[in-house]
Amino acid sequence: MKYLSILGSTGSIGCNALAVIKMFPERFSVKALAAGTNVKLLASQIEKFSPELAVVIDEGRAIELKKILPSKINVEIMCGEDGYRSAATLGSVDTVVSAIIGSAGLAPTLAAIEAGKNIALANKESIVMAGEIVAKRADEKGINIFPIDSEHSAIFQCISGQRKEDIDSILLTGSGGPFLNRPASEFKGITLADALAHPTWQMGRKISVDSATLMNKGLEVIEAKFFFKVPLDIIKVVIHPQSIIHSMVSFRDGSIIAQLGIPDMKGAIAYSISYPERLPLGQPTPDFINMEPLTFSDPDLNKFPCLGLAYEAGREGGTLPAVLNASNEIAVQAFLGKRIPFIKIPDVIRSTMELHSNVANPDLSDIMEADTWAREYAENEIIKQYN
Repeated sequence: MKYLSILGSTGSIGCNALAVIKMFPERFSVKALAAGTNVKLLASQIEKFSPELAVVIDEGRAIELKKILPSKINVEIMCGEDGYRSAATLGSVDTVVSAIIGSAGLAPTLAAIEAGKNIALANKESIVMAGEIVAKRADEKGINIFPIDSEHSAIFQCISGQRKEDIDSILLTGSGGPFLNRPASEFKGITLADALAHPTWQMGRKISVDSATLMNKGLEVIEAKFFFKVPLDIIKVVIHPQSIIHSMVSFRDGSIIAQLGIPDMKGAIAYSISYPERLPLGQPTPDFINMEPLTFSDPDLNKFPCLGLAYEAGREGGTLPAVLNASNEIAVQAFLGKRIPFIKIPDVIRSTMELHSNVANPDLSDIMEADTWAREYAENEIIKQYN
């Protein structure tokens, strides 16, 4: 039996994780659920999984949660940073599913590592912001970090049993998002509804926009650099609209190993919490006989400059990846709030990166300071330029 804490339980990854867990009650027990503001869904999850601890973002939501839970439910309710830290470090938990969106996931992920918990990681921002620190602390604690992102899970599976020195390149696949075939001349007319309409994956709003700009793929490039401890320049993005090949690894003898499957997150989630076992999920396999041809292309960095900005931040290192991530979060929030147009997202990120004084070999306080600075600068730019 594995005892789990789900950080971000009401998001897309959290809900899919709970769907997998529900299929195998003899294997998994949920001890903590941490959400943000979706109190009604969290209440439903508490009734189904009976955790010891439930966490929401603030005291108001905690009061609301207590009111709507049946009196027979016995669960401790906490809120805010202390609550998330408690969910990440709960004594009865051995594995933490880290699926909080954005930089907010860094602190609880580090707290879980310090508490000696194995991590099933969907919060790529933790690695983007502080990859070296996260990896070092995990090594020192002797804990495992298993990837949940379908691309990184695929890479993890492809290199299993292989010698690292034999790796020639990592081929990180991506669908290309909803605007792959839209001419750049039409980007000015992109609406919020357009950006949220991902062609192959069902995801949350923020990650859907990141996929539309290809920033999500850029963050994954930086994550792969730290996750697999390889040079950034051997990580190549390949556009694959059908999303059947989740990623590939090429080796110095010319061989390529790929991981394939339908575009569904349950497989990667299940593998992250059951490794090295593979659970009988009942998932269909791709219908190779009747499917459309699998196609591949290079990403267009002129149409999707966010990917180029991510490569730049990954090469520079230091605090620049944290600045990239923070300014992107602010720009995406502004777009979701209809304060800036889609085409201005990379402009906000670029201007923030250009003004940042990069700190090489940063400690955690340097990273958090850069994160705070980037958010303030990006927000001020948005106010100045677009409000």
